[in-house]
Amino acid sequence: MTKSRYSFAPTHHSLTEVLADRELASLGDSFVNFVCSIALSNKMGKPVGTKVKGTALAEALKKAGLRGHAPSRMSRHMFADAAEALMAYAWLHGYVEFGKCVSTLENAETLVDGLGKLLAKAADRIRFS
Repeated sequence: MTKSRYSFAPTHHSLTEVLADRELASLGDSFVNFVCSIALSNKMGKPVGTKVKGTALAEALKKAGLRGHAPSRMSRHMFADAAEALMAYAWLHGYVEFGKCVSTLENAETLVDGLGKLLAKAADRIRFS
């Protein structure tokens, strides 16, 4: 596991712990919205701010095959939070790069497809001891 360059970044021991971290989800919300806003701005050729809906994040988590790693009995909102937590954790610990996240979303057919690829890549790169 890589050590984060951010002193506040938590270190977890399982993917389930990451997906359940509500504080990471809060930061991940901003991160995901910013990445999506930059990707959309590049596509449209002008600055655009966007808010990613929880339904898209929840669907992307399923598409990435990560639903089974999430704690049981979660609502759609909680699945969206789990996706945001994973993205924040992966970025904070250097498993994904901001620019690569943007380009993945720019090249995806749909937002859900792009987010699903990002989540799958993040989960694949994170190694727990």
